[in-house]
Amino acid sequence: MKIRLCSIVLFLVSGTIFAQTTNTDVDTTLNNGVLKINGYVDVNYFANLNNPQNGSNLGASGFERGFDQKAGQFQIGLAQTKFSYTRKKTEAIIDLVFGPHADLGNFGNLVGPLGSTTSLAIKQAYFNWKPTDKLVLTAGQFGTHFGYEYIDAPLNYNYSLSNLFVNGPFYHTGVKAAYALTSKLNWMVGLVNNWDNLYDNNKFKTIISQFSYIPNDKVSLYLNYIGGNEESQLKFNAKDSLKSFKQALDLVASFQLTSKFNVGFNGVFGQLGQTIVDKRVRTNWGGASLYLRYAFTDKFNLGTRFDFLDNTQGVQYIKHRGYATDQTATIGTSVYSGTITGMFKIDDEHLLIKPEIRFDTYKKVAFSGNPADNIQQFMDKEGHYTKNTQVTIGVALIYKY
Repeated sequence: MKIRLCSIVLFLVSGTIFAQTTNTDVDTTLNNGVLKINGYVDVNYFANLNNPQNGSNLGASGFERGFDQKAGQFQIGLAQTKFSYTRKKTEAIIDLVFGPHADLGNFGNLVGPLGSTTSLAIKQAYFNWKPTDKLVLTAGQFGTHFGYEYIDAPLNYNYSLSNLFVNGPFYHTGVKAAYALTSKLNWMVGLVNNWDNLYDNNKFKTIISQFSYIPNDKVSLYLNYIGGNEESQLKFNAKDSLKSFKQALDLVASFQLTSKFNVGFNGVFGQLGQTIVDKRVRTNWGGASLYLRYAFTDKFNLGTRFDFLDNTQGVQYIKHRGYATDQTATIGTSVYSGTITGMFKIDDEHLLIKPEIRFDTYKKVAFSGNPADNIQQFMDKEGHYTKNTQVTIGVALIYKY
C-alpha cells in the first residue's frame, strides 16, 4: 500500500514539473480516465498615488481591497496547479494554490484542528457523479456560484476584484446537485457550511441555489441565492441565544452585443435578520457592477468596470472605523469604484499583460464627540487617515499553462 501511494505521489509531482517546464497542458489517459494538469502564476506591481505611509491599499477598516492589498512593491499573487481526473460518469478535482492571494481567498480556513493548517492550499477539492445525462451530483469544497468574478486571475478581465465580489462568498464546503431542465435552462441546489468557512460555527446549514438561462452563445443569465442561519453562535441558554438568518440574491448577466463588444452586469441584494432577546432587527446591503469590454484586435482588449457597494448598515466586511468620545466606533459605509484594464495576449494567450488604473471613493463619515479624533478611510503620506479616495495604477502579468 505504501509503495502504491508513493508511486501515485511521484507521478503527480512529475506531472506538475513537466507542465511547468514545458508550458503545455498535460492530458494523459490513466485507468480508462483522462488526467489533466493546468494552472497559472501571476506577478503584479501597483502604486498608490496617496503614497500611504504603511504602503497599503487598505484603509481604516482593513477590507478595502480584496487581494491587491500592498502598494509600491513587486508581488507574487497566486500560484495554482489544478488536477482533474475524468471518467464517463465521475470526475475528481484537486485545485491547489499557494501565495498571498491563496491565503486571502481561504481566510475562513486560517485555523485548523491543531492550530496550524494546510487547508489554505486547497482552493477546491471535490468530485462529481453524473448518474444521468441531465443530473450532476457534487461533494467537497468548490468555488462559489455567486457573483460575476472569480478568484482565478486568468478568468477575470480586470485584475483587481470588485467590491461586490470581495464582500460575497469565495467558496463553499458541502453538497449540491445540478439538473438540466432543458437544453437552455439549468437548476442547481445545495447544502453547505457557513460562508467561506471550512468548519461551521453552529449546527445550521446554508442553502445555495442557481437558475441559469443560456439561450445562445451571445446571452447568459444567472440568478443566484444563498441563505442560512450562519450568524448564530453556539447556544448557551435560551435567554442569551442569538438567532439570525443571512441571505442574498445575486443576478449575473452577460451580453455579446457584437463580435468585439461585450457587456456584463452583476447586481446583489442581501439581508441579515437577527433576533436578540425577542427583539427583531433587519439590516441590508447591496450593490451593482457594470462591465464593458471591447476587443480592438485579437491581441489587445480594453475593459472598464463601474462598481458600487452600499454597506451603510455595516452587514458585510467593508466598514469604516473611526473614533468618537475616545472609543473606537465601527460603522457601515458605501463605496464607488471605477477600473480601466487593458489586456495584451502573448504566446497564444499563455501570457497575459494587464495594465490597470483604479479609483475608489468612500462615503465621508462624521463621528460625534471631538472632531479632532475623527479619521477618514485612507492614510496619507504622513500616516494620518485624512482621505476618502485613493487611486492605484500598475500592471499584472499572468502566465497560464
